[in-house]
Amino acid sequence: MAAHYRMMEERDRNGVIGMMRVFYASDAVSTNGSEEIFERDFSACVGDCPFVEGYVFIRDNETVGYSMVSKTYSTECGRLTLWLEDLYIRDGFRGEGIGGGFIAFLEDKYPKRLIRLEVEKENLRALKVYRKHGFTEISYLEMIKHAFD
Repeated sequence: MAAHYRMMEERDRNGVIGMMRVFYASDAVSTNGSEEIFERDFSACVGDCPFVEGYVFIRDNETVGYSMVSKTYSTECGRLTLWLEDLYIRDGFRGEGIGGGFIAFLEDKYPKRLIRLEVEKENLRALKVYRKHGFTEISYLEMIKHAFD
């Protein structure tokens, strides 16, 4: 059975944060996150932050995954860019087309856009899924500078 996708709501907080803990403790992510970050991320998704949207993946009335999608603008391409920040599907539900269905959902919702994401080179399963759905590697070296309170 296919999943459906809806925006996160406050009632999803405990389930989504629980999935974040599992996701950020896995080999799929190079950082561990923290409870403070998980709470802040979830609050941004259900609040009025215009830069991020949070989604839950529902199958048979059960939450089986989540995603956070950040919005930015690409001056190189002259269009909206969606950053697929987190894409997590619980064990037992992977390999059933839920992630690919979510990518298709975003493509339908935002037809004239770029979608970008980061993936660990060792995450061969995710690489296979992303390539299957038309993603290609780019040669940019990404850099970061932190400015925390």
